[in-house]
Amino acid sequence: MASAATNFSPSLRTKQQIPISKPSFFFYSTSKNNHLRFKSNNFPSHSVSTARNSRICATSSRVMDPSAAKSEPTLPTTVEVDLGNRSYPIYIGSGLLDQPDYLQRHVHGKRVLVVTNKTVAPLYLDKVVDALTRGNPNVSVESVILPDGEQYKDMDTLMKVFDKAIESRLDRRCTFVALGGGVIGDMCGFAASAFLRGVNFIQIPTTVMAQVDSSVGGKTGINHRLGKNLIGAFYQPQCVLIDTDTLNTLPDRELASGLAEVIKYGLIRDAEFFEWQEKNMQALLARDPSALAYAIKRSCENKAEVVSLDEKESGLRATLNLGHTFGHAIENGVGYGQWLHGEAVAAGTVMAVDMSYRLGWIDESLVKRVGDILKQSKLPTAPPEIMTVDMFKSVMAVDKKVADGLLRLILLKGPLGNCVFTGDYDRKVLDDTLRAFCKS
Repeated sequence: MASAATNFSPSLRTKQQIPISKPSFFFYSTSKNNHLRFKSNNFPSHSVSTARNSRICATSSRVMDPSAAKSEPTLPTTVEVDLGNRSYPIYIGSGLLDQPDYLQRHVHGKRVLVVTNKTVAPLYLDKVVDALTRGNPNVSVESVILPDGEQYKDMDTLMKVFDKAIESRLDRRCTFVALGGGVIGDMCGFAASAFLRGVNFIQIPTTVMAQVDSSVGGKTGINHRLGKNLIGAFYQPQCVLIDTDTLNTLPDRELASGLAEVIKYGLIRDAEFFEWQEKNMQALLARDPSALAYAIKRSCENKAEVVSLDEKESGLRATLNLGHTFGHAIENGVGYGQWLHGEAVAAGTVMAVDMSYRLGWIDESLVKRVGDILKQSKLPTAPPEIMTVDMFKSVMAVDKKVADGLLRLILLKGPLGNCVFTGDYDRKVLDDTLRAFCKS
């Protein structure tokens, strides 16, 4: 029996100069061919009411004038992730680690454990400890410094977090703080979800990848040798604090890797954002502060809206995984840490777009635009030569989006900014795409 496809065609409106996305309210309708569809209606405000009287919002305060006197702290942009009584803010701005109130207001109890890695600790650990304790002498801070890299996102490394927490006799009133990129955020969040059956935690992402994607939405976990992120939990933070100054120390390769997730938002749901990226990619690569701040903000607004509507990935949230099914297979196939996550996702996105075109769902011009923007971003547009058809298939068979033995994929369909999450596709077309990108 064919699997139902879920169509997603949201749109985001913008204001002049500083575009601010407005959320779309999605509701289900079942058509005659039993394809489950999401429809969208644009509303004139940043919040809408559902039948259950819950609020869905992705609000943002105005970005401050960059010419303002530096002696006065600037207010951050705030994007709200609305999940009822588990809602939380995403603070975005320059110099936020020098404004301790934003961290301290979300700390529970008097004990804090900062989880970071050997790369980030020398750069920002002291600053974070100061932000947690300045004018707040009752708070004591412990830290655990993990090795750096995707290859350490495993159970053995996770146990080091638990070891430190137990040795320090932390209790249920403690707060875990994730200081680092996506690997640290995922592991710290998973540890927080499991330690004493759940303690408070805060995300302080320091990479583009983490700032625009992985720190938002509560996905936590570790890898297994057979597949990526197969062990984990949905567990939301108390806040996400994005100090854009931390990107000043980010290597160019890591910067480019994070842009793969930024590009994703434009392809699946925000055509105007994609068009902005096409015009501003060089500014992003040159680390223009205004361009980076806008790209982070707009990405967070998209992610916050999706998470508010589908926290545990029953349909809509799965579309955020465009290119990830192919990409995760690449990461696993070459060995975790050999390719950065965004590099694998970029190549995977090209493969998903190729398959969408072979199915007749998009036109050739969109295929070219995707290839062009990824090349402009200095990202790979094909998997490594080591990957074979059989390697892809064996890893994809245990992907989290497999349901009842059927591999569901996120594919583009229709104009820019539209996609489907579906298992209803010709299996021969998937084979054709795999063979097109693999030598064997």
